[in-house]
Amino acid sequence: MNEANQKTTNTSPVKDGKTLLIVRHAKSSWDVGSLNDFERPLNERGKKDAPMMAKRLLDKKVAIDAFVSSPAKRAKKTAELFSNAYGKTEEEVIFMSMLYHAPSEVFVEVVEQLDDEFSKVALFSHNPGITEFVNTLLDAVQIDDMPTCGVFAVQVQAEKWKDFKKAKKEFLFFDYPKLV
Repeated sequence: MNEANQKTTNTSPVKDGKTLLIVRHAKSSWDVGSLNDFERPLNERGKKDAPMMAKRLLDKKVAIDAFVSSPAKRAKKTAELFSNAYGKTEEEVIFMSMLYHAPSEVFVEVVEQLDDEFSKVALFSHNPGITEFVNTLLDAVQIDDMPTCGVFAVQVQAEKWKDFKKAKKEFLFFDYPKLV
């Protein structure tokens, strides 16, 4: 299935279980070559794309209870822009250092550690791990490359996050800035 056909395959409201939104950080800047990777900020396009994508989620009436992010500057800023669009403060974003360039299996560990009080979580991180993780979730939906500020959403048939790995997952939608 190609990316363009996946935008809103299923947008029915979530009834049971948990919802996980996996978000790649917005476009980052390479203007200062001396910055280490962790410190790279968003570029101008990234600063526009993140609030735009958050607005698209709000327009779809997608609720988010928690924003969990890599602490790298570009992921952190993306998560903060999303949380601001949702009326939350930047201080409410949860930072987990394990999400910085995490391999796929670390994403599972992070998700299984989430507080069960949160039923709808947005997770912000980096490639290549984020693409690898998304492609482990569903056999029927695979993507070639998670675009910057892309959002991949699944419904998880579990009441507790610790059951994430073995839980049935249902594709909700895939969206990204250049998908119109």
